[in-house]
Amino acid sequence: MSEPDQQPLEGTTVGIFLAQEGSEEIEFTEPKEAVTDAGATVDVLGSDTGAGETVNNDLEWSDSYEIERTFEEVSVDEYDALIVPGGTVGADTLRTNEDAVDLIRAHLSDGKPIGVICHGPWVLVEADVVDGRTLTSYHSLETDIHNAGGEWVDEEVITDDGLITSRNPDDLEAFCETIVEEFAAASE
Repeated sequence: MSEPDQQPLEGTTVGIFLAQEGSEEIEFTEPKEAVTDAGATVDVLGSDTGAGETVNNDLEWSDSYEIERTFEEVSVDEYDALIVPGGTVGADTLRTNEDAVDLIRAHLSDGKPIGVICHGPWVLVEADVVDGRTLTSYHSLETDIHNAGGEWVDEEVITDDGLITSRNPDDLEAFCETIVEEFAAASE
């Protein structure tokens, strides 16, 4: 039994993806805050270090956040869990980064959990890890997921063997709660 004041993700290291431009701000900040508040150490990962410019509602520029490490310099062994936010441009950019895609593929291959929201499943499609899985996403990705061999469902959060997916920012409360629970269960 854990100590009463011990946080569920204490001792857990999480990598959260952030595109140089176009990740949806709230889909980055709320999951990051949820896992940090639960005790995780969090690294912001991107193609290059420096500022990552986020957006609101895909079209309005928002704040900048520091990308601390690059996909190229990290290894799957460094992270207990990963988070991929959406944002149409951000997710599209992330799926074109070979090192990001390789990290996703290796992470799932090692049986480690990943939380992915909104347009983020494009990275999963690119990593060829959707076949045979049930997941959700922003509704416009339904055909992409079916074409990649997955089953798309319209539910606020889906968990399939360590892969946690949600549809959009309206699902963030359930998504954040579920990633904390699943990340904690995986690290027991």
